Order: sequence, then structure tokens, then C-alpha cells
Amino acid sequence: MATPSESVYFDEEIGQDDTFGDGSQQKPYKTLLFAHIQHPPTPQHEPQYLTRKKETGADQGPGVSEIHQEWVPATKTALKKAANLYEQHKKKQAKGDELAVREKQESEKRRKALEEAKKVQIQQDPQLPKAVKIRLNEKDPKLIQLRSGKSEKDVDYSQGRGTRVRVTGRVHRLRTQKDVIFITLQDGYGFLQCVLTGDLTKTYDAMTLTLETSLEVYGEMWEVPPKQHAPDDRELHADYFIVVGKAAGDKEAITTRVSPDADPQTLYDNRHLVLRGENASSVMKVRAALLRAFRQTYEEITPSCLEVTPPCMVQTQVEGGATLFAFDYYGQQAYLTQSSQLYLETCLPSLGNVFCVAPSFRAEKSQTRRHLSEYTHIEAELDFITFDDLLVHLELVMCRVIEIALASPQIAQLVRDLNPTFEVPERPFMRMKYADAIDWLVEHDIKNTEGESHKFGDDIAEAAERKMTDIINRPIFLTHFPTEIKAFYMKKDPQDPRVTESVDCLMPGVGEIVGGSMRMDDYGELMEAYKRVEIDPTPYYWYTDQRKYGTSPHGGYGLGLERFLAWMCGRFTVKDCSLYPRFTDRCTP
Repeated sequence: MATPSESVYFDEEIGQDDTFGDGSQQKPYKTLLFAHIQHPPTPQHEPQYLTRKKETGADQGPGVSEIHQEWVPATKTALKKAANLYEQHKKKQAKGDELAVREKQESEKRRKALEEAKKVQIQQDPQLPKAVKIRLNEKDPKLIQLRSGKSEKDVDYSQGRGTRVRVTGRVHRLRTQKDVIFITLQDGYGFLQCVLTGDLTKTYDAMTLTLETSLEVYGEMWEVPPKQHAPDDRELHADYFIVVGKAAGDKEAITTRVSPDADPQTLYDNRHLVLRGENASSVMKVRAALLRAFRQTYEEITPSCLEVTPPCMVQTQVEGGATLFAFDYYGQQAYLTQSSQLYLETCLPSLGNVFCVAPSFRAEKSQTRRHLSEYTHIEAELDFITFDDLLVHLELVMCRVIEIALASPQIAQLVRDLNPTFEVPERPFMRMKYADAIDWLVEHDIKNTEGESHKFGDDIAEAAERKMTDIINRPIFLTHFPTEIKAFYMKKDPQDPRVTESVDCLMPGVGEIVGGSMRMDDYGELMEAYKRVEIDPTPYYWYTDQRKYGTSPHGGYGLGLERFLAWMCGRFTVKDCSLYPRFTDRCTP
């Protein structure tokens, strides 16, 4: 504490504003404000606040100088400033104390209310009609009748009234008012607003309800009153409910774990909780609809495509060795597949046109918004076709898939909610050869990754490709890439051997979503291609055999489902289009 002379010492260099300092010369405070807080001035008594004045002493030898320190009173200016800060501190402390008292009173009030709530017990009325179990999206008028108008009773099952139902789900939204609680339940099929009134709102379970708590609710189905809003313009007026599984609240509440402003890595760590949100779950529902639509499309087109299931563990490469995930397979070197294309080609002679929906893996250490280490690959191979046939097929498949998906009112609404500006692409897609794209980029002064003008032979970078697509603002078939920058199996253009009969389909906002080509069908040409890229053809014997036993002109493609989904749903990154995305340094949860 202060010295007997009531002097209080502070030193801005060596002092400490904590329990270690006591205002003495040996343990001074650091600041004048803290000295005021610990030893406040009063009308009857005002301590003398002393600080140090430093002087350089006499030379004590090479490199040594003694410091004489003298304690002097704080200046009037410093005292005035400290006094103002001290008054602000007192006001802030008073507010804090007042708030603490109020919070304590509220806490005590709530504790007593919860104790009283434990005494409130609710039971089902056995005289009520038997409840019909429904999903939250059930709308069949033969099963459910909605009550309308007004009634003095909250629940009234007399003739002509609403159907009594039993629903289950989790609390998606929660709003509490005086004597009424509005709950929006979600069950994965739909949403339903439930209204709790009377004794139902006074129970302990109702007063401690948290988001994501799972409930079983019984009640009468009503039309929503005029000028009010609820999912599907209806609501359930509850007569009984049960908490099936209580969700964590307070610091562990789901809104704390996955708050909207959380950093991306936190959201990926908690992807299991993010998926409960409307946006994430809507994307997954559109994804499922697209998968159904692709399968339907492949079955209904002429000629149809048969679904096959190629292996994911392989001993060959398709897109280059640098992106292979290698592992030990019973003592042999093996890889996770980059593409199922080679296997699909082997199916053509006996199964006709084929397709698969399977995961592909790329060990690319790329952090772009359109790359994943594992993605869903929709691939197809078509027999006895020309390059133009391939492009027409691609247009047909993509447009038909969108048409089928949007034929569902639910999916169409989800797409509108996620991407209000989405428009169904018109056929035919724009055709642009690689050489013309290079000219376009030069004309529009879009540089390559080295900051130089593009030239023939450049592998057009993602940013330049996407910028071109966004400016043109329509789907583009970018074709005829140089042989050197494409995979070894792609067939050369008979009219220009410098380039291949290859295609990338580019979509605005995303860039490439499909890559395809005609495949080499000549045995000698394929053997030369192995040699050119320094691949040992031995492990590929089964692929090469396709050219020995009845070869044919054929081609195919691979479509990245996540990129297609990102384009359709207007997502910034493909990572939001995968259930649990896998990318560089991310393999959890």
C-alpha cells in the first residue's frame, strides 16, 4: 500500500498494474490511472502521486553509465488527464456493477421460474382423436384437412375442424412471445410451424427449448391467418409434445459452433452441423436430383447408355503421374483412380455405350475454389461416333438433365432460392477452337500466368479461362487443344495433327465442368503415344487390346458433378457441393 507519507509511486517503464505492484518505491504502479484507481483521491485526502525523473550519471568505465533516478510529483497536465480517465472508469464500473446486479436478479428470477416450471406436467387427452403420423411435407388433402377461421379454443376437433396429426423433427427456428412459442420443425422432408400455447409453454422443457432439439408434437392442422407467414402457409396448433433428444445450448449451442461469420476451416471442421442449415441441405437435395436426372437421361436417350461400376483401385494412370494417390496393395504398387475412362472403353464391344457415377481422386496440391482431391465423376464412353456426335451428345445430356431436375417443383424452388439468376442454357452451345481462344485472349489483353500474352501451345490457366467465359457469358465448347497439353490417349485431328479432337465445356462463373475427346483407335498410334509420354505400355495391355480386337471410332468424357452443381446452384466453391469435401490438408471429419 502507500507509504506513511501517503505518497503513491508509479513508473511507466518498470512498474506493474497488477497485484504485484503496491504503489511503493520498491513496487511502483505502471500508470497514473491505475494509481488513482488503487488510491483514489477524496475531498478529505489526496495522495501525492510521484513518478521518476531520469538522469544520466557520471561515466563509470567503458560502456557503463550509472542512472540516477529521482522521484518527482506528476505534472498538473498528467494529473488532470488521469482524473478525467478515472471519472470515466468510475462510470463504467458503476454501469458494470449495475448490469451485474440486474443479471443476477434476472438469473435468480429465471431459476425460480424454472423451478416452478418443473411442477407443470402435461398429458395427452385420451378423448382427443387419434393422431395421424405424417412427414412434414405431407400435403395430401385426403389425409390432412386444414382448419381455418377463428375459435375461442386453441384446439378444437369438432366436426369440420383440422386433422389431428403427430409429427417428429428438430427445432430449426424458435421464437418465444408472451404465452406463445413458435417452433419451426425440420425433418429433412420439409418444414412445419408448430404453435405452443397455454400450459405447454409453461413446462420446463418448453422454457429450456434449444435449436436442434428433436421433438414429437401432436396437434391440429390450421391454415395460417391472413397476412401471416409460415412454411406452406399452414401450421400445427399443438395439444401435446415430447422432447425426444435435447440439444446443447449456451456456449455449445449450434449457432455458436457454426456461426455465419466463422472462418471456413471452422465450418469444415463442423461440416456435420453445417449440413443442418438450409443452404447446405438444399445443395445436397439438388445434388441428389441431378444424380437421378443423369441416370434417367442416360436410360432414355437413343442410343441409351448402360451404367457400369469400374474399380477405384488401379495400377495405371490416366491424367498424369503427378496427381496419383499411391498405396501398397498386398505388396504391389497401386493407385486410387484418376478416371474410369480406360475401363469404360473396354465395355463398348459387348455392352454398347456405357456410363458410370464413381469417385475419382487427384493428388493436386491446389487450393483453388474449383479443385477437390476426391470428387464425383460422371463419365461416359460412346462407340462408333464422330467428334461432332460427341458434342451434340454432350449438349443433349446436360440440357436434358437440367430439364428433368427442374421439372420437380421442389428442386426448381431450391435452385431459385440458391441461385436466382440461373438460366437454362440454350442449344447449340458456342463452339470455339483453342487457337481462336488464344486470339481472343490476346485481343482482350488477358495475360498468361507469367504476365505475358498468350501464344499457341499455352495451357490456358484457370483464371484466364474463367474470365473469358464470364465475359462471353454463355456455355462454350472449347475444342482442338494441342497434342502436347492433352492426355496421351486423345485422337489427333486428321485435318491438323498439331491438335486433338478434344473438348472442354466451360460454364460462366465456374469454368471447365466437362472434359472429353475422341480416343485413339489405331494400335500403332497408341503405341507411339505411350512412347511419347514415356509410359510403359505393359500394365496397359488390357487397354491396348481394344485396338487389336475389332477397334472402332469412339469417344467419351468426364463431368465433375460438384462443378456442375456449383454452376447450377451459384456456389462460390465446389467444396460447398460435396457432402464432406476432401482437398489439400483436409480429410476430416
